[in-house]
Amino acid sequence: MKILYTESSNGWGGQEIRILKEALGLRSRGHECIFAVQKEGKLSLHAKKEGFIVYNLSFEKKYAISLLWSLRKIIRKHQIHVVSTHSSLDAWLGGIAARICSVRVVRTRHLSTPIRKGINSRLLYKFLADFVVTTSSSIIPMICSQAKIPENQCKCVPTGVDPFKVALPDIEAFRHSLGLKPTDILIGTACVVRSWKGIKDLMKAADSLRSYPHLKWVIVGGGYIDQYKDFIDLKGVLTFTGHLDNPYAAIAAMDIFVLLSTANEGISQASLQSAYLERPLITTSIGGLPEVCLDGKTGFVVPPFSPDKVAENVLKLVNNPELRRQFGIKAKELVEKKFTFKQTLDQMEKIFRSNEK
Repeated sequence: MKILYTESSNGWGGQEIRILKEALGLRSRGHECIFAVQKEGKLSLHAKKEGFIVYNLSFEKKYAISLLWSLRKIIRKHQIHVVSTHSSLDAWLGGIAARICSVRVVRTRHLSTPIRKGINSRLLYKFLADFVVTTSSSIIPMICSQAKIPENQCKCVPTGVDPFKVALPDIEAFRHSLGLKPTDILIGTACVVRSWKGIKDLMKAADSLRSYPHLKWVIVGGGYIDQYKDFIDLKGVLTFTGHLDNPYAAIAAMDIFVLLSTANEGISQASLQSAYLERPLITTSIGGLPEVCLDGKTGFVVPPFSPDKVAENVLKLVNNPELRRQFGIKAKELVEKKFTFKQTLDQMEKIFRSNEK
């Protein structure tokens, strides 16, 4: 099977990482994956390093006609069976090019935000897609309703995790780098620092609990860090690590994992990784987060923009080590049952095959 991945985003976050990881997995199963992606975008660079055929295109509306021609040529040159689209502009152009070439389309919607109502939804998710994949179950009813497609043409396929281990010395080294004592409790998050990741709410929660000197906080990840460092003076309480190529040791070093997104969240990779490492979770009710953070079973779910509730539930977990342990055990069991990357590949392979012409 030959799959063409299109992506007009030039970023490097969960969406782009999912696309590359999926392509790598499908290639290992004998499928040919080709990329038509934003020129000089991060996905282009990483896909080239992995040895994929990559076409660099300037995804801008003013180049729409030439982009359509380029995508049509790529589809025909490589005898593509399925086009896999991901962001708005490449979904429009990739979908139209595929229709011209009589090739089927699988549209993946990575965000949990509402789609535009009206004819836009029907065009993009019905006429320019034969199947829709989401990374959060919560958005499926809305897509089906607005695009007027049956529910059997839309499926949630989260990005699962591969089994992995973190060596104890690496965990200890990370905690030592933060200056932690053995008795300190570390609460943290791992994400690309953006406006909708709830960083201010995390910082407000940390500030409200600064009277507990054994509670320390960490924010792991790059992004717009400078916009938040001076929001509240939390010297000695909270650390920004910046981007880490391998965040596993940092996540494993946390006693409690929090992700307080206020929008745009599917099923978070970081929350799945934390769950696999048997860490109790505190997340908001946004998007796919409650599908991993099962309230009262693997963690606590709080409303967005509620740092007081975050602080309250942090104390519940801090004061009850056995509850932390039980939440962690059940979190790992959930990942192993529903959220492995093998399951991701099995489902995507089945979807692509069923949409192959």
